[in-house]
Amino acid sequence: MNYFKKILRFAKPYRRYGILNIFFNILYALFSALSYAALIPMLNVLFDKTKQINEPPTYEGIGKLKDYFEGYMNYQVTQFSGEDPMKGLLLAVGLILFLFLFKNIFNYMAMYFITFLRNGVLKDIRNKMYQKIVDLPISYFSEKKKGDVIARITSDVLEIQHSFLSILELIVREPLTILFTIIVMFIISVKLTIFVFIFIPIAGMIISRIGKSLKKKSDRVQKEQGEFLSIVEETLGGLRVIKAFNAESKFYGTFKNSTSRFFRFSNSLLNRQNLSSPTSEFLGIVVFGVLLWFGGRMVLLEGSLDAASFISYMGLAFNILTPAKAISKASYAVKKGNSAAERVLEILESENPIRDVDGAKEKTNFNSGVELKNISFKYENDYVLKDFNLKVDKGKTVALVGQSGSGKSTVANLVTRFYDVNKGEILIDGTNIKNITKKSLRGLMGLVTQDSILFNDSVKNNIALGKENASMDEIMEAAKVANAHDFIMDLPKCYETNIGDSGNKLSGGQKQRLSIARAVLKNPPIMILDEATSALDTESERLVQDALENMMKNRTSIVIAHRLSTIQNADSIVVMSKGEIVEQGTHEELMKSAKSYKKLVEMQSFSS
Repeated sequence: MNYFKKILRFAKPYRRYGILNIFFNILYALFSALSYAALIPMLNVLFDKTKQINEPPTYEGIGKLKDYFEGYMNYQVTQFSGEDPMKGLLLAVGLILFLFLFKNIFNYMAMYFITFLRNGVLKDIRNKMYQKIVDLPISYFSEKKKGDVIARITSDVLEIQHSFLSILELIVREPLTILFTIIVMFIISVKLTIFVFIFIPIAGMIISRIGKSLKKKSDRVQKEQGEFLSIVEETLGGLRVIKAFNAESKFYGTFKNSTSRFFRFSNSLLNRQNLSSPTSEFLGIVVFGVLLWFGGRMVLLEGSLDAASFISYMGLAFNILTPAKAISKASYAVKKGNSAAERVLEILESENPIRDVDGAKEKTNFNSGVELKNISFKYENDYVLKDFNLKVDKGKTVALVGQSGSGKSTVANLVTRFYDVNKGEILIDGTNIKNITKKSLRGLMGLVTQDSILFNDSVKNNIALGKENASMDEIMEAAKVANAHDFIMDLPKCYETNIGDSGNKLSGGQKQRLSIARAVLKNPPIMILDEATSALDTESERLVQDALENMMKNRTSIVIAHRLSTIQNADSIVVMSKGEIVEQGTHEELMKSAKSYKKLVEMQSFSS
């Protein structure tokens, strides 16, 4: 029930639809009970039991309500039909049609309004989840499979709609239908109704025992769905490698094993769920059979109940079965929905450790430089950076070089505050970046990564990502700085050309130049280049390197370099090894010292 309360808070903006749903459900429940009670005068006419009454009866209290109702209907039939019984039958049939018509109109209106609430909650949960996914730190998703996250925002949210939000329809309508029906049943026969209530709790206990393991079984199904969605996502992302290494059968085997488990878990869950309907129906018929026997005795032997009232009573008893079955199914749905809600709320309630502190300042200018003071950082157990110090003055270019695993990219992740340092502090103009809002901090920075991260959209929209409402002239100017304008103009629709998923319609060099154009358009004072040319061929590297040099003019730049030939003009080169600085200086100074840097340069010269 805790999960239900947490999900229900998303219904607050749509409460007016909920109120209207409740209003029409009350009318539906009332007319549902009355429509069966209205069978009594019709049956009395058919059985020729209608007494000729020429004056309306007087109301003598709740205990005589049945007699008053029957007398009133007999009076109306007498007034309408006179000596012709067919006229009386016509009146009784018309009354039943009227009641059933409005019962169904109210049912439709109730469902009409609840639709807005259900779909609104669905929309808001998905929006909140997406907002949370974007807000959570990168470290959160290094521990999660993408397919599992996708499963939570799609199928799990849909399961919440089918389970929890379905209860909103039942929570008023079905109990009220049962309540109003029972009131009418009591009016017709107190003795028979008390007898019925001996059996209802027994049936309810048997039904509830069937669904105890549903949450556990549902949880297995949803986890396995996340598993095979992850396999699909990885397959689509690595299709070239899979084909190149003839690994199709291996991946197919993994996927097949996952879907086989999903098949078994789903069968187990659905078979348990399907058991609820026939069980509740059979138990209902048992109650119905016992009711026929007991009520038949009252009509045939005791004479304490007339036949018309008994037939109407049976209709009312049957009217209880449908909402009772719906409530029974709803209890199963809640158990199934609990698992989905738990997985959705796990993301929604995840705390973001990288958040703005109270009183964090907006910083829009950059005056003196970036400084890393005695910082230490670890992703898990071992420190990647240890007591690391680095100062980058405004307008200078500092290059970080070293073997893989030396901590170069970690510096970029920490400066952009994708991760927070474990010890020490990072300062911009003497202010700790933890005291600057994340949005304004990242607004000061442009990032070009080794992997060109582009989106399935037009060239124009990919370049304009970092600057809303950028003019076409600004976009074209940025593309020219990035040496991208010429190849863009050769594309079928120029700047309006869609570049495909992850920019797959473009070459590596073209993708990287679009990434650079995006950073140029943003026009940040601090530029971070994370091995921006390492994945390119020689010709593309030259074009991209020219673009980078154009971009870095008059900017403060931190360059993480794989190819050392690209950073020889840097103001300072920092050589890193195992999270520490082993050398620092200009290219010429480091070559003269003939230590680590010179060895790296010679190794690359030899390998090339």
